[in-house]
Amino acid sequence: MEKASEETPLGTIRSFVLRAGRMSDAQRRSYEALAPRFCIPYEKRTLDFPALFGNHNPVIVEIGFGMGAATAQLAEQNRNNNYIGIEVHRPGVGKLLWEIEQRGLENIRIIEHDAVEVLKDMLLPESVDGFHIFFPDPWPKKRHHKRRLIKRPFTDLLVSRMKQGAYVYMSTDWADYGSWALAEFSATPGLENPYGGFAPRQEWRPLTKFEKKGLDKAHEVHEIYMVRSKH
Repeated sequence: MEKASEETPLGTIRSFVLRAGRMSDAQRRSYEALAPRFCIPYEKRTLDFPALFGNHNPVIVEIGFGMGAATAQLAEQNRNNNYIGIEVHRPGVGKLLWEIEQRGLENIRIIEHDAVEVLKDMLLPESVDGFHIFFPDPWPKKRHHKRRLIKRPFTDLLVSRMKQGAYVYMSTDWADYGSWALAEFSATPGLENPYGGFAPRQEWRPLTKFEKKGLDKAHEVHEIYMVRSKH
C-alpha cells in the first residue's frame, strides 16, 4: 500500500511514496541490532560531521541508496571518506545495515527520512564534499513530473550545502529524465559542468544489479556530473 505524499517545506510535492515493503529476517535482525548505532534520527538540528564520524574526512551524501549495495562498496573502497545515506524505505536501510556489518564498515551513517528535509534542517551550508543521486525514481508519466526530485528550488538547496569545488553526480536510465535533470542543474547558479553536457561514467561508480539488468536490455545510462564553482 502506498502512503499519500504531502508537500515539503520547499513547497514541492514529495518525490517518493512510502510502500509497505517486506523486510527479510536478515534485514530485520540487522535493523534491530544496528540502527541505534548507525542510524541518525531526523531532527531540526544540524549535524557536526567530525563529532559524528570521529574524524575530519570528506563527507559524501547519497540520496536514495535503494538496497545499499553500491553505497557499501564505495564505503569499503574509500575508507578515508565518510558517507551519509538517505533512504525512506526500511528494507533498504536494513540491507545496508547488513552490508555494514558484513564488510566491517565504520564510515557510513544512515538517515531514514525525506532528503529535502534532511538537507534543509540537518546539513550545514557548504559542508558536503559530494552528492550521489543514482537512479532516482524517474516518474515517467507526464502528470507525475512534478514529483521528480531534480528540479529547482531543490537544486539550489543542494548547491547551498556543497563546499566550493564539491560535486553532484546523478545517473538515470530514463533519457527524458536525464535531459530534464541536465537542464535543471544547468540553470542552477553556482554549478559548473566540466563536460559541457552529459558526462562519461566515472570509473569509480559501482554498477548496481538494477543497472546491469537495464544494460542487458540495451537501456542507455545518462550521467550528469556537476561541480560547485569556486567563486
